Amino acid sequence: TAILFFMVLVLCFLGGYPMKYIWAIIGVGILCFSMFILVNKAFPGALPNRIDTWMSRIENFSNGEDSDADYQIERAKIAIATGGVVGVGAGKSVMKNFLPQSSSDFIYAIIVEEYGLAGGLLLMFLYMLLLFRIVIVAYKADSVFGKLVVVGVGLPIVFQALINMAVAVELFPVTGQTLPLISTGGTSIWMSCLAVGIILSVSAKRQEAMAQTKVVPEEEQNPLEILSEQL
Repeated sequence: TAILFFMVLVLCFLGGYPMKYIWAIIGVGILCFSMFILVNKAFPGALPNRIDTWMSRIENFSNGEDSDADYQIERAKIAIATGGVVGVGAGKSVMKNFLPQSSSDFIYAIIVEEYGLAGGLLLMFLYMLLLFRIVIVAYKADSVFGKLVVVGVGLPIVFQALINMAVAVELFPVTGQTLPLISTGGTSIWMSCLAVGIILSVSAKRQEAMAQTKVVPEEEQNPLEILSEQL
């Protein structure tokens, strides 16, 4: 929900919304979230309580002490430390047998264990390359709608990937975000592929429009046509 809310704010900003409306959206979001927390605290049995889970994750992240709740992140750090610079080799990970969610939430730790720091940096570079291409497609899109669509479906992919990597190296508390296009899953991989398809569709439409409106070089034009265009 936080990621979606942030992406909506980004789209509003890029779409030219006045800043006073964006601040109003942020204020309403903070107010609603505060009310949600107060209602859950006042009536803990009325709604499925996720507040305690969020608070425990933040507390475990901030206290710096090892506990039973840190089992996942501790195994992930062991996997990363075992990988070293070049890793132990493809398919030779040991911690994948002990780390829960090793194929989804903490798959980045297993990648670093098998392919080392070099593999982890290469994967991060590929996501940054994807971000660069998303920005290029959005910049060259012919319509404002195309630009906003590309940004709206493309940025969450890279943003979610960075969050997943940050969780694996304990820069963020555990969030449960998968690594897009790599982690196993059903709806997650489907939505990621649909997002990439939409981006490619916008890029293909632009190429098609360019092919239909291809400009004839001036040396191939009739001098009378050039004169009429100048007039």
